[in-house]
Amino acid sequence: MAITSGFNHVATLTADLDRFAAWYGEVFDAEVTFEMAAEGDHPRMQILDLGGGGALNVFEVPAEAIIGERRRIGARGAIDHFGIAVADLATLEAVRDRLVAVGADIGEIQKLGGEWSLFFRDVDGMELEVCAPS
Repeated sequence: MAITSGFNHVATLTADLDRFAAWYGEVFDAEVTFEMAAEGDHPRMQILDLGGGGALNVFEVPAEAIIGERRRIGARGAIDHFGIAVADLATLEAVRDRLVAVGADIGEIQKLGGEWSLFFRDVDGMELEVCAPS
C-alpha cells in the first residue's frame, strides 16, 4: 500500500489566467484560494481549489513560452493529461452539460475499467478527463 494520500495539485500554464480561472469556475465550481502577483522571474499564479484536497496551480506566462502542441498525444510533454474526479455518474453528466454550455470540445462518456470517463478540451485547448466511479 502506498504511503501517499493522493495528489495535492497539478501545475499548469496559461497565457490568460483570468480567463482560465473563470472557465474552471464556471464548469467545475473551482475557487481561487490564493493569488501571487508576478515578481522578478516568478510569473503571476493562482491556486484553484478543485475539491477533495486537489488543486490546480496555474502560472500565467506568455503564449510563446508554452512549448508543445496541446492537441496531439506525444507533443504535450511528459505529462499528457490529468483527470478530475467527481462523485458519481450523475455529477459527470452534469459536468458534461456544463462543458456543452461553454462550447467545449468534448467526447462521449465511456466506461474505462471500473470508472466512467469523459475527455474534453479546456479553454486553452488542453485535453483533460473527468472520471467517476462506476
